[in-house]
Amino acid sequence: MTLRQVVVVAGLLVGVGAGPASGQTRAVDGVIVNAAGEPQYSTFSLCAIDPATGQSGAAVTTRVPFVGRAVPHVRAGVGAVCTQASTAVEFGARGLDLIEQGVEPTDIIAQLLADDPRRESRQVGVIDMQGRSSAHTGAQNSAWAGSKQGLNYTVQANIMVGPEVIEAVATSFESTDGTGMPLAERMILALEAGYATGGDKRWGRLQSAAIKIADPNVSGRGGDHIALAIEVGEHPTPVAEMKRIYLTTAQRLGYREFSRVEGADVIELKRMLHKTGYWRPELATFPEPAQAREYGLFDEEAIAAVDKFRAANELVYSGNPPGLVDARLIEALRAAYFAVVKKGGRP
Repeated sequence: MTLRQVVVVAGLLVGVGAGPASGQTRAVDGVIVNAAGEPQYSTFSLCAIDPATGQSGAAVTTRVPFVGRAVPHVRAGVGAVCTQASTAVEFGARGLDLIEQGVEPTDIIAQLLADDPRRESRQVGVIDMQGRSSAHTGAQNSAWAGSKQGLNYTVQANIMVGPEVIEAVATSFESTDGTGMPLAERMILALEAGYATGGDKRWGRLQSAAIKIADPNVSGRGGDHIALAIEVGEHPTPVAEMKRIYLTTAQRLGYREFSRVEGADVIELKRMLHKTGYWRPELATFPEPAQAREYGLFDEEAIAAVDKFRAANELVYSGNPPGLVDARLIEALRAAYFAVVKKGGRP
């Protein structure tokens, strides 16, 4: 069994059969495979480095499921490779090996394709840690197909709505150069820009996205130096979902909305805290109607009252932020409040 066959069987769960409508051979997860057993990832991808951090990254999205299994390849302190269209998965490891041996990206692609009878159906992008990059787009790639290289990146695409896709990716990535933004975030935003222009033109297909970042300064898992690996195996908006996962897990600004809240629910909270003796107990009655802004603002006094109630009712848990009003607190406070109301006064 060849390396390509091993990768297809182990990585793509092949239990192939002809699709009833298209007549195309597909893996169990829906990826089209050709007669040679090669997964067909027609897509757009970005290989990039960050000289300041030493990180290398590969990011990709397509209208095929589970793109992260085959297209993006990174190695810490070495660079990145993306292999797509008629995807020769082994080009990833071989390309990275050649970078490590000091071969320049243009020569790497030439070596990868030298004896390849399917070179005209391949698309490959390569970048090393010196920022040297190159890409190959075979003549048999479906339109629109092409690539663009710039400072510390290469973007490649096929079956696109048009060249505007790679232009959008390139423009976005270039615009964040020198900002100090993490490489992963720059790459995700760049894919988002390409996706917004229409991206892969095969509307209605299953969609996926993935990103891998290698960092020599991060041990990763088992010493693999993979600082980040996100795969959205299938999602209606995979790039947006990948961005959400990244922002949420990294707790980057934008992963949530927040503000110093105010409103009728805060008045209700204060009324209950007052009735149960935790907010301004010196007041004989809660002001009615409580329309003044001070009663509708979740201020420091209200936060202190919430924390006092949580402590008194054994609702303090490790990691709780000050003034947390969650389902546990609301349930306990309502029970305490209505118990006092039924008694006709305070405890």
